Amino acid sequence: MFKKILIANRGEIACRVIETARGMGIATVAVYSDADKGARHVRMADEAVRIGPAASRESYLRGDVIIQAAKDTGAEAIHPGYGFLSENEDFAAACARAGIVFIGPTPEAIDAMGLKDKAKEIMQKAGVPVVPGYMGEKQDAATLKKEAAKVGYPVLIKAVAGGGGKGMRLVEDEQNFEEMLASCKREAASSFSNDHVMIEKYITKPRHVEVQVFGDAHGNAVYLHERDCSLQRRHQKVVEEAPAPGLPDAVRKKLGEAAVKAVKAIKYKNAGTIEFIMDSKTHEFYFMEMNTRLQVEHPVTEAITGLDLVEWQLRVAAGEKLPLAQEEIPCDGHAFEVRLYAEDPANNFLPQVGEISCFLHPHQARVDTGVEEGDEVSIHYDPMIAKIIVHGEDRAEAAAAMQEALSETVLTGIVTNQEFLANIFAQKDFIKGDVDTGFIARHEKDLLPAGYGVADEGDLMQAAMLLAYPDGAEDDVWNFGDNWRLNGPFAKSFTFVNRGVHKTVTVSDDVDAPGTDDSTIVEDGNNITIFRGGRVVHLHHFVPGAAGEEAYSEGRIIAPMPGKIITVMVGKGDAVKKDQPLLVMEAMKMEMTIRAGCAGVVEELPVAAGQQVTDGALLVAIEEKAA
Repeated sequence: MFKKILIANRGEIACRVIETARGMGIATVAVYSDADKGARHVRMADEAVRIGPAASRESYLRGDVIIQAAKDTGAEAIHPGYGFLSENEDFAAACARAGIVFIGPTPEAIDAMGLKDKAKEIMQKAGVPVVPGYMGEKQDAATLKKEAAKVGYPVLIKAVAGGGGKGMRLVEDEQNFEEMLASCKREAASSFSNDHVMIEKYITKPRHVEVQVFGDAHGNAVYLHERDCSLQRRHQKVVEEAPAPGLPDAVRKKLGEAAVKAVKAIKYKNAGTIEFIMDSKTHEFYFMEMNTRLQVEHPVTEAITGLDLVEWQLRVAAGEKLPLAQEEIPCDGHAFEVRLYAEDPANNFLPQVGEISCFLHPHQARVDTGVEEGDEVSIHYDPMIAKIIVHGEDRAEAAAAMQEALSETVLTGIVTNQEFLANIFAQKDFIKGDVDTGFIARHEKDLLPAGYGVADEGDLMQAAMLLAYPDGAEDDVWNFGDNWRLNGPFAKSFTFVNRGVHKTVTVSDDVDAPGTDDSTIVEDGNNITIFRGGRVVHLHHFVPGAAGEEAYSEGRIIAPMPGKIITVMVGKGDAVKKDQPLLVMEAMKMEMTIRAGCAGVVEELPVAAGQQVTDGALLVAIEEKAA
């Protein structure tokens, strides 16, 4: 077994690998960019090496620098985690040339599965079911349109080098085919420097079911059951569970056996995932792609098997045989995982950045995270904060455990998708197991209701009571602050900003405080967050004249995070309407449209196209006027 390994990653997966390595007596080396100098994975590792500036391309994607760090520290192997260089065959090959073990598959296996059309061809030859479609070399629009007609609409146009939902278009009929094809090819060329596409039959109401597989250098291959990852938003997974709900045992067995065929076809070594698309009615399934790495959702497989998949990775990479044969791999109960993101679902899931002021983990749940209280969620990387994992004897028990875990989770300082996740686990069709990839879009009104994140009277009164009686002694006259009166009633008004709206509530000594038994209230300066039964309400105590309070005016629009101004659509002196687009800003690799918070006239416009702006910078000031 290795004496020392380097983890070529960051965040929760780096922490996860360090935990297993530490339990096995293996020393660890962390790498970090300037943005991660004091990050949790750096604090946890035995050694840490700086590899460059904050930008990924100058740090976590610098394979040469990472390999040199391994050499300098005497690390015998490199664990790539997921993302970054984990599926880069050139990096895997460079490790081998440097005499360092790559804890993952061979460069040849990564290459074989790297392009969707090539992978599909290999699977077809191995007897693995594939989606009907066209994967030919002819890429002119006329040929592709003809092949789409043969497959039958609706079809998916997919970039062969695609991933993460990019380079993919659903085409319902031939009228829109050419327009969608051109759009798909442009995006594929921009994202992957390869505009080659393939055509696939689109399965209506599909499920995303994947199988965890493992192979070793001795010719052994096993599957560790399946996971359902159908709950997705914009092709990004939100909730994962194992095993997949509602499948007959015969289908589960066929899925596993097909996955093992895939592993043996490319002599695959280490951890991998075979992803299938499944017809939710017939349970017919087809190969979609293979991820040649550990998956984000691997903890649900660990929960139902009781196995440590990172330990298996290390043992296989060190040349050992797989620890268990197929018939020895258990499947016990049911597990769920949710991804807690720094994002605002009520504002088009806009990513959030900032410092985490409080983070209390739920009881009876596993939490994989790369952050603790006081850490920052950076603009430079994926905004996932943590993964929450629960296990139960069956699906109903596991779902109830997740509801409880989400109601117990307390995270302040930054807006998250916590309430959105809680709403999923309260949705009746989800509880019944009626899941498919269109679930979130179909149930948007349940998951993002009109009152999402909006404070009610009880919330406002709880926050006001907290400020009025900071020591909790409601009947103590000396706690009335500068408003106390020896003879006469006590009354004080507080104004809060909640989702951009000012709300005022009055506390008096003849009004009882609302019940707070089922609430957790966290005060952080002038910000108050209330957690109750999965609901999360953010309140800002508005103090007129205090520094920075002008940022809460509907007429003064500030940058929600650092970014770059792409387009400015208005000029100084222009009349604007409420919700009118004012400018487009790019941040965290996505574009967002900034709109007017009120009707009026543009009074200040201190930004221009191409300008970099900091978090909280004034973008537009509008003199409010009636529409």
